[in-house]
Amino acid sequence: MDYITKKDIKLPTRRKESHKGDNGLVLAVGGSKDFIGAITLAGLAALRSGCDLVKIIAPEKVAWAINAYSPDLITRKLKGDYFKLNDFNVVKKSMEKFDVLLIGNGIGLNNETKKFCKNTIKNIKKLKVIDADAIKAISMQDCKNSIITPHSKELEYFLINSEINKTIIKKINNEKNSRMRVSSLRTRSQLTKKSQLIKKITQRFLNKNNIILLKGKIDIIISKNKILYNKTGNAGMTKGGTGDVLAGLCAGFLAQSKNLLQSAINAAYFNGLIGDILLKKKKGFTYLASDMVGEIKRIKNHS
Repeated sequence: MDYITKKDIKLPTRRKESHKGDNGLVLAVGGSKDFIGAITLAGLAALRSGCDLVKIIAPEKVAWAINAYSPDLITRKLKGDYFKLNDFNVVKKSMEKFDVLLIGNGIGLNNETKKFCKNTIKNIKKLKVIDADAIKAISMQDCKNSIITPHSKELEYFLINSEINKTIIKKINNEKNSRMRVSSLRTRSQLTKKSQLIKKITQRFLNKNNIILLKGKIDIIISKNKILYNKTGNAGMTKGGTGDVLAGLCAGFLAQSKNLLQSAINAAYFNGLIGDILLKKKKGFTYLASDMVGEIKRIKNHS
């Protein structure tokens, strides 16, 4: 098994003479009446990764709350409590000036929002990071040039939408940690089987310049040519918001490097490492996703 180590980390370089915008611009699309924190955490994580600017498009009340929380995030305010299909035109116009689209954090999944996510992901050709409910809205046919960051349930939705046989989906879901505890060797064997099965059934998706970053006790990063595993992190990362930080890191690194696989590797490794730092610092599982955003500044000390 190929576990990610420090030698696999390649942080984006930053020219001394660079100007604003040279180090990547992220457009983050998400938030809803029900979920305000997710897109805020994702946006701040993207900024902390080193990109120059993050703009968030969100329903107006969400966007005002974000502005009150952080002066570092720019917002575009949309009418209503949730995204609607015709909000795509605002995103399309805005993306002309941005390098990466981050979509899905806190966006919710009513019928109109689902249509918006699918249409946006299908028609924005630039680099994308797709997370949370946006993953549940799409199929393998809808995206290219993307990193998707599902947990196991979101992956299940994604495969169902892609019309994958439910017997195969069940087989993937049955490869759980509870069945892997016979020995370390069995754990590795089961993880390898699971990731190879996912790769086999998503090969057409991977061929369209897409990456799967499957979150779990051990993260699995699947590309067209490689399968990598990340074991940084701990049980405290089951808390809400840690996945939003991961998605933000992916988007921030991607805006700077334009390299999908390397951005997924960096984000998975550092997201878990930050969790490990906080576990020691807080002396237990009391840390929050917002604490993780603050610790991203330690990244360079560990690269």
